[in-house]
Amino acid sequence: MDDGYVVTPAGKGIHLNLAELWRYRRVMYFLAWRDVKVKYKQTFVGVGWSLLNPLLTILLFSVVFGLIVKVPSGDIPYPVFVYAGFLPWNALARVVAMSGTSLVTSASLLTKVYFPRMAIPLASMVMPTLDTLISFPLLILMMLFFGITPGWQVISLPLFLILGLAAAVGASLWISSLYVRFRDVGQLIPFLLQLWMYASPVVYSTSLVPADWRWLYALNPMVPVLEGFRWGLFGTPLPLTGPQMLEGVITAALLLFTGLVYFRRAEDAFADVV
Repeated sequence: MDDGYVVTPAGKGIHLNLAELWRYRRVMYFLAWRDVKVKYKQTFVGVGWSLLNPLLTILLFSVVFGLIVKVPSGDIPYPVFVYAGFLPWNALARVVAMSGTSLVTSASLLTKVYFPRMAIPLASMVMPTLDTLISFPLLILMMLFFGITPGWQVISLPLFLILGLAAAVGASLWISSLYVRFRDVGQLIPFLLQLWMYASPVVYSTSLVPADWRWLYALNPMVPVLEGFRWGLFGTPLPLTGPQMLEGVITAALLLFTGLVYFRRAEDAFADVV
């Protein structure tokens, strides 16, 4: 703890106290670096798993959904189409899976020393994000192989990635704080992520969803993220209207805000119940 720094209770009302996270940024750095070292320690392929895992998944999806089920992908070759959806989805899924259990797996830290508890799930997001950055060039190579050139829309990609990150952070904060108190949540995480994936346009396009139901479908924040990501890369028409895109943005913002508030409300009891 820094000299002169006093820990005070949050009190009533909404007190996110996000500035405290910046004060303890070194803690988050060492926690993130620990995850990196643990993942690649005593591995033969090492960082190559960041490319091999998504590549094998895309091969499986291409065979099952592209060749057997014959899911339409418009003018975009299906392997490129599905990888463009899988890349941001995989980042979210791995962030939620790792951050959701991070508080329980770091129980010894919670009971021994004070630091902002939010630092643990946030630090756990670094490793999946790094893996996504490593595997992104594979998508570029696939696009070059199939002769696909991005248009001006490519400048919008950071906006959709930020939207996906907001949804991932919000979901991670909810799940990680609930998992401390209710260990059944750990059993539900894989099922919820699988359900969320099939409720998102990862292996198919939103254009397959009946138009009358798209307003409800667009409440899923990953719908505008994935469709916007493909639009930014391929310039294909968006199957969502402007208001429908806004629905997903609002849902992501609410998920993030409520996750921050609930986590701050629950964190005082973490050390007692973990």
